[in-house]
Amino acid sequence: MTQKHTPDTLDIKDLTPLELRGPLLLAMLDHIPFDGWTLASLNAAALDIGVTREIAELAYPSGPLEVLDSYFEVMNDRLKSELNVEDLPAMKIRDRITRAVRLRMDHNGENKELTRRTFATLALPQNVKRGLSAMWATADTMWVAAGDTSTDHNWYTKRMILSGVYSSVLVYWLSDESENYQDTWDFLDRRIEDVMKIETAKYKMRQNTARLPSLPRFLGRLRYTR
Repeated sequence: MTQKHTPDTLDIKDLTPLELRGPLLLAMLDHIPFDGWTLASLNAAALDIGVTREIAELAYPSGPLEVLDSYFEVMNDRLKSELNVEDLPAMKIRDRITRAVRLRMDHNGENKELTRRTFATLALPQNVKRGLSAMWATADTMWVAAGDTSTDHNWYTKRMILSGVYSSVLVYWLSDESENYQDTWDFLDRRIEDVMKIETAKYKMRQNTARLPSLPRFLGRLRYTR
């Protein structure tokens, strides 16, 4: 039986529209597998918790896609909290990232049809930018939890690559019918291996570049040999 997200007891009359955002989101999750991220789902959620459509509109003035944004924030906060209690520093970097992706995929697997509907919504042309932002935010959550402290161009590169890894794994998983999604985890391992190869190549390139003659250093030495 599908788990209901609607709170059992909720004193609606004392909540402001801002405070209703959480309860509306939770209630709406029950309707996404059937109606998607639509106004129908938001209206049904309002009915579930006992508020009017007008109140729901005050809580989410930009409509269902604003609820979707809140959903990703909640999911990333959950991922961050769960990764923070794991002993990630004891792991190799590849294992940290692998663990982060698998944990997020476990969350997605709690309601696969909801995840499928979410991905389908983000795949629409008008929502591509929102989807890219969502993937980027998730990748950032993973890298921060993994201990990334980069501040240069590597900060962007790492998140861009991991966004691609996570999105490709998600697409693979949605059509995976193997037992316990073993094919997906094998696919993830291959993608992470590709990422590590890129990081190794970048490290070697930085080392080699550091050994190259430097014009500024050369000119500096000339200044002191005159």
